[in-house]
Order: sequence, then structure tokens, then C-alpha cells
Amino acid sequence: MRVAVIQSNYIPWKGYFDIIHDVDLFIFHDDIQYTKNDWRNRNRIKTPRGTEWISIPVGPAENRRICDVVLPASNWRAKHWRTICQYYARAPFFDVYKGTFEEVFLGPTRWRNLSDLNQYLIKLIAREFLGIRTAFADSRSYCPVGVKQDRLLDLLVKAGATYYLSGPAAKAYIDPARFEKAGIQLEWKDYGGYPEYPQLFPPFCHEVTVLDLLFNTGPDAPYYIWGWRDCRTEGTAWAD
Repeated sequence: MRVAVIQSNYIPWKGYFDIIHDVDLFIFHDDIQYTKNDWRNRNRIKTPRGTEWISIPVGPAENRRICDVVLPASNWRAKHWRTICQYYARAPFFDVYKGTFEEVFLGPTRWRNLSDLNQYLIKLIAREFLGIRTAFADSRSYCPVGVKQDRLLDLLVKAGATYYLSGPAAKAYIDPARFEKAGIQLEWKDYGGYPEYPQLFPPFCHEVTVLDLLFNTGPDAPYYIWGWRDCRTEGTAWAD
């Protein structure tokens, strides 16, 4: 079974969903240390001035897990939605998704913590808009033990993984021999080669929230994440 294990991010970029699409089981690893100035509580959008951050104000505390980061009872949700509308209202497919995301940002649900919100949005986008059939789980369900690589391997063994797909940044600290000894084949995700799509406010930038891709390409979004790769390999035209 192919498995990926990643911390939840706030409306992440397309590469995050590329990894989800490539595995049988995607595990949110949110019972580990929250990191400031990272992707956990913020992401980037395109504006006429270039890329800009939209960040959830979660306070300066560092000694807490991602799943323990409580969301503030401020107007950040309405502010984020106004900002998204301001810069994407003219995108070709904005109206297709407007109602769904408006409900998330302005609806009655009060998200208890960062992990709940992130996981909800990721699963919503993956299943409803990208057609991904991967199963989702939370690391807390497996009660992993140990720290760092020991904890990851314990989690993978408990999840029944035979393949582990990792982002390339982990090459700096992962020991492939440990995975081989555990009987788990280690694979590295390659984010290279993504095709550009019609994007508002050039020049083009890949490293923005997946909302940018959805609002600009609509139902063709999966092509720009993994479909182009399938077409190149098989020599066939894209079909959703």
C-alpha cells in the first residue's frame, strides 16, 4: 500500500494534492510540533502586485502541536474571503466554486482548531473538485511512538505501508536504509514540469494556493496537477 504522511496546510498548493493523488492512503501528521512562518496557517494568492500572503492569526506561541492550535474568534475568516473575492472574482470559474467556499468562510460552522479547518478544506477540494479517491486518516488514530524518523516509521508500519512517498525536502534528514530495513520502499515526489495555465496577474507563479488553479481552470484543474503527466507517458489526449 502506498502511503504519504504530511502535516495539514492551509488551502495548500497543487503539489500537495499531487501527492494525495499518488497514494492509496494519505495521513495527516498533525500531532507534532506546530511551526511558525510555515504553510500550516497561511498560503499565497496572486494579486496585481505579485503574490501575497493570507494568514490565519494564531498567536506567537511555539510550544504546541498543530492539532492544538486554537483558531481565534476574530473576523479573519470574513477578511480572507473578501481578499479572495477581490482578486479572483473575475477568474473564469470563480462562480462555480464561490458558494462552497463562501459557506466555509462565512457559514455558521465555527472551526475549533487549525487542524480541523485544514483537513476539512483539503478533503473537500480533493474529493469534490479534483475527483481524488485516496483514503484519508489522522496520525492520532495510530498512536505512533518515538521521535522524528522513528515516529514516522512506527506510523507507517502501523498503517500497513509498503511504499512511502515523500516530498524531496525530506532527503536532508531521511535515511533510506532505515526504510529498507523496515520493508518499506521509499519514493521521492518530483514536483518538476507542471504546465502553466491561464493565470490572472502575470508573471506566472506555481507556488500559490490551489484555489488559484481551481478558479482559473475549473474542471480542467486535475490536468494541470497530474493529467499532463499521464498524457506525456501514454501519448494520449487528456480526458477527465
